[in-house]
Amino acid sequence: MREIQAKTLCAKVKELFLQANYRIGPDILSALHTASEKEHSPTGRAVLQQLIENDQIAANEKIAICQDTGISVLFIHLGQDVHLTNGNFNEAIQQGVKEAYQEGYLRKSIVTDPVFDRNNTGDNTPAVIHVDIVPGNQIEIEVSPKGFGSENMSALKMLTPADGEKGVRNFIMETVQKAGPNPCPPIVVGVGIGSTIEMAAKIAKKATMRKVGSRNFDPRYAKMEMELLQNINKLGIGPAGLGGNTTALAVNIEWLPAHIASLPVVVNICCHAARHAKGVI
Repeated sequence: MREIQAKTLCAKVKELFLQANYRIGPDILSALHTASEKEHSPTGRAVLQQLIENDQIAANEKIAICQDTGISVLFIHLGQDVHLTNGNFNEAIQQGVKEAYQEGYLRKSIVTDPVFDRNNTGDNTPAVIHVDIVPGNQIEIEVSPKGFGSENMSALKMLTPADGEKGVRNFIMETVQKAGPNPCPPIVVGVGIGSTIEMAAKIAKKATMRKVGSRNFDPRYAKMEMELLQNINKLGIGPAGLGGNTTALAVNIEWLPAHIASLPVVVNICCHAARHAKGVI
């Protein structure tokens, strides 16, 4: 058994959210550079170059790369041999988020009630926390400040098994085409297939955080990812929705076993500022 203090967890969460808000990942940055070289549209190239410059300014000046600093999402692998001391696990995480957003001068975007009061909580909590218990004595944390220009363009559809691969492909394409310029393209398209509604949504969100350029371990899904990316980039939406052949940087698909009567599909769209950071305690 390994003891980890709650304040250590709090500090790591704070560090990761500041890191994520101040700079996009190196995989995204590399993809933007590659896209700017291949973009056919002069306007599209100019937009991509501005995004790259924006990232450099945010990193150098320690300011948010986007005004929408998102809802705080965490995926945590908690080692079963970890014992947290001097505090509560969830409270330590929420405190880390609170400190990051207050001390980092990041926009607070969470409201207490979604329908009636809609009063701002003032510290961007509560965060959304997904925890998996795994072997080991470490805590692995991956965070994402998920902006809602793109989140609002996400969609769920309960397909039937008869819809099959064609139905899945059509739904993904329809969702991206309907989103148009709203999610601030170029985008990362995360797709979750199978299991239940909530699990399909969870793995779709996790898929947006997968490294750009990586492929699903199953060659059939990997082929689908590559072909969908090509077809999405033929839609002509382009950077910032101003036209071009760079609408998406990646299509990342994750899947789980499903019920014999079901084929749930969730498309979770993430903007070019696909901000995430990962750390281990």
